[in-house]
Amino acid sequence: MASKSSKVEISKSIGKISTKVVEVKKPKAVLTLAHGAGAGMEHPFMEALANGLANESIATVRFNFPYMENKKGRPDPGPIAEKTVEMVIENAHQLFPKVPLFTSGKSFGGRMTTQLLSRISPDYVNGIVLYGFPLHPPGAPATVRGEHLSTVKVPMLFLQGTRDALADLKLMEKVIRKLPKATLTRFEGADHSFRASKRQLMDELVQATSSWIDDQIK
Repeated sequence: MASKSSKVEISKSIGKISTKVVEVKKPKAVLTLAHGAGAGMEHPFMEALANGLANESIATVRFNFPYMENKKGRPDPGPIAEKTVEMVIENAHQLFPKVPLFTSGKSFGGRMTTQLLSRISPDYVNGIVLYGFPLHPPGAPATVRGEHLSTVKVPMLFLQGTRDALADLKLMEKVIRKLPKATLTRFEGADHSFRASKRQLMDELVQATSSWIDDQIK
């Protein structure tokens, strides 16, 4: 397992963002990892996820959104965040042209990824993994943020905690039932950060991701 840091230009006006590639020998897949709204690509959750996936022969490409790169508190507007995801996906495909490519995101990063792929669908993207999809703000249950999911063409894996304050499970199930290519995996007792008392959930998240990717590339 080797880790390499680099920069990717999003556009002349937006500038460059940092990326970190975790390579593995004979990768079965490569996964882009978009961070959540409150923490960048170096957050312990993101690092542990990348390292765990490396043990499953999955290479990863982590990256910062521009607001995180520039140490701004407010997340980027949708068009900027989506453009960032698009350029990182293209870069990952260039780095691993012969390896099946999947995308993913924690919370905000996952929503921006699905929004992008609801509009465009590169033929080299095989699926999306959502680590805690933020269906609504805390205390305001709704499904508006999930309406675009019906136009995503690739398979999706939703990994959701049953105590996630940003995704009422009944509403999440209602949304996913209408998506023929979507799979929901529940994590009992877990909150939006996948904390569940004393249970170690990172291994379970990694295994769920790896098994689902295996199913997609058979």
